[in-house]
Amino acid sequence: MAVANPPGIEKLVNYPNFDSFEEKRFYLKKILAGAYRIFGKFGFSEGVAGHITCRDPEHTDCFWVNPFGVSFRRMKMSDLVLVNEEGEIVAGKHQALNKAAFAIHAAIHKARPDVIAAAHSHSLYGKTWSAMGKLLDPLTQDSCIFYEDHGLFDDYTGVVGELSEGERIGQALGDMKAVILQNHGLLTVGHSIEECIFWFVTMERTCQSQLIAEATGNELVKIGHEVALRTRNYEVGFPLAGYFSFQPMWQDVVHEQPDFMDIESPEPALIL
Repeated sequence: MAVANPPGIEKLVNYPNFDSFEEKRFYLKKILAGAYRIFGKFGFSEGVAGHITCRDPEHTDCFWVNPFGVSFRRMKMSDLVLVNEEGEIVAGKHQALNKAAFAIHAAIHKARPDVIAAAHSHSLYGKTWSAMGKLLDPLTQDSCIFYEDHGLFDDYTGVVGELSEGERIGQALGDMKAVILQNHGLLTVGHSIEECIFWFVTMERTCQSQLIAEATGNELVKIGHEVALRTRNYEVGFPLAGYFSFQPMWQDVVHEQPDFMDIESPEPALIL
């Protein structure tokens, strides 16, 4: 089930407001480019695999994504490309698009109008856990983020190349925040880029944690149903919690790699 922000949380944390589509697009592209640098920093790249997308605030049937073959560690705002629902690049200086990125993300953005961003990569512990063919257990406070809020896509047929497979991944995701792609990796979504990225980072670490715990051979103590739900819904797993938890990562990447912000101000209106 979809997790909502608890009542009153907006008094403490809220999303930024913008006066125009141009201002919001500039902000989203800055966060998206920084998100790629964060993925690069954490080693979430595997050759040309992996992608993060963000729905355009004005042309909502289009999304921004990385061009095929550009390193996450080198990504800049000016590298991002805008893709329409037909898989055509309609804005940006690059012309190469990852076919799997389009097949997966186009289907998700179409099926989930509430989703602003989606992220997928072949991260080490995520793809290792995916080979188990099962969901994560509520073993820690952090794993409660995903308690009864992630799915399993158990029909790996090779590199995703068709929209129909993206649609089936979307069905496995449902209205949840994440899905484990069996024999493949992890995919997370969010009502903001920030939320989506934090979910991915902490899901990767949750996979690592459970793999280590299971390797001990000891019986694992799971958190009870009611406590896990309360922890998810009111403490660590709601959208603004993900948005806020992203901020330290953002502060670090801005301090360490400010060159990704190579566009200094909002660009002119985008006419497609």
